[in-house]
Amino acid sequence: MGYGEKRGSYYRGRYWLAPGVLRTVVDDNGQTVRFTTKREAAKAANDLEAKVREGSWRDPNAGKITFAQYVNEWYAAQELAASTMQNYKRHIEEHLLPEFGEVNVSDIERRHVGAWEKKERELYAASSVKTWHGTLHLIMGDAVEEGLRDSNPASKRRGRGKRAGRSRNRAPEKAVTDALGILLIGERMSLLSGRDDEFVATVLKGYTGKRFGEIVGLETKFVRPGSIRVEWQLYELDSGELHRCPPKDDSYRDIDTPEWLASLVLNHIGRTRPGPCSCHGFTYVFQGLRESNGTARQAGPKLADVARRAGVSTGTVSNVLNRPATVAESTRIKVELAMAELGYVYGGPPGETAAHWRRNGFATWLFQPAATGWYPKKAPQEARPTPVMAEPWPGVPVRGRNASGRADACWLPIAKGLTPHGLRHTHKTVMEELGTPPKLMDERMGHEDGSVQARYTHITPGMRRRLMDGLTEQWEAALSARAALSASSPVAALDELLRSRR
Repeated sequence: MGYGEKRGSYYRGRYWLAPGVLRTVVDDNGQTVRFTTKREAAKAANDLEAKVREGSWRDPNAGKITFAQYVNEWYAAQELAASTMQNYKRHIEEHLLPEFGEVNVSDIERRHVGAWEKKERELYAASSVKTWHGTLHLIMGDAVEEGLRDSNPASKRRGRGKRAGRSRNRAPEKAVTDALGILLIGERMSLLSGRDDEFVATVLKGYTGKRFGEIVGLETKFVRPGSIRVEWQLYELDSGELHRCPPKDDSYRDIDTPEWLASLVLNHIGRTRPGPCSCHGFTYVFQGLRESNGTARQAGPKLADVARRAGVSTGTVSNVLNRPATVAESTRIKVELAMAELGYVYGGPPGETAAHWRRNGFATWLFQPAATGWYPKKAPQEARPTPVMAEPWPGVPVRGRNASGRADACWLPIAKGLTPHGLRHTHKTVMEELGTPPKLMDERMGHEDGSVQARYTHITPGMRRRLMDGLTEQWEAALSARAALSASSPVAALDELLRSRR
């Protein structure tokens, strides 16, 4: 039993934590509570000892570890996919530590989390803040399980202190396109790149719903006459490394392909004859577009860091490295001094074609101008239409100095707001339109439905055949519509398909 112990002018409460282990009653700050009577001290001690016996006692000093100390230990204990670990690290370092790093885990309250979230919403998209809030909720939930605090301050009471209604979490609806849109976007992308890879990849993505990383990581051995196997993906980490890892949520699957789609991909492999890449040693269906940049994979300062230190543009730094005669001597000296101070290591001039697409480059310089008809804003240039020569149809992109002045026209939008991931939404929408059973849709998309209804539903050959027939019908209609616009195409793979219809 607990008891009160005389300590000069006051009493302190003492209780048994375990056989032979005595503890003193303390307040939230870890200071001994001074009671005026022995009876009060004994009652407080007995109350705490009762909590010890029922297992609800928590050490008052346990939560005195700072959030920074705890989250470092928490992160080191995680064993998750490299992409997930990267995302957690970014959330913690960029958004959680600046606000809560020096605060004790036990002192973080719900109002502190609410104030942080409100401040973040003024700077960032609501969907991003929601993601970071989820990471904080996970961390604090583990702190509760470890006995560092009694409750999770990041848990939300529904609608408390906020405007009611669904509109507060409303996000813009994802843009989608149709079969003709998929074909036209793929054709434009190939005109931008000057090869067939982008056309074939866009059609493949639009008619299978594969994720971008699954398209980039598609190996030739997984392309078969009647299906495409999803076994790996290439996920781009912040370091620039393309990490070969299993598909999201381990969504291994075989995706049925119509005969025409299988032929399109297999013929592409036959024409390009890809070899093993230097970074992974595997043979992939598609190659990157831009020339490779060895410095992107090197540790240490990058070209942009040198430009920032020297107070010049990245183009000027590139000229100093590759064409020093075109740069004023004073500027060249300033750049060289910045490189020496930072320890910048030059990777040499660009050489062979990059082994794989990069997500940002693919979306920015290929997909967006093809789908929307506009190049995005990219400092120092503002957003601008994609300039093209009028012939041959649908127009060949113009590049170089005064491109807009030399162009005859610019592309009209095919689908405003469409992103590469929007093609995945497009495929799901098309399957809904064709009346595809949910079980088959989930299989193709790599989703999992744990409901009882899904457990008692099975996919039949007839379901697969009807979907393949529906996709083929849409493809044939798109080819016919494209042939009506122009009987030929500057893109070799598409021109071959149009020629067979002439």
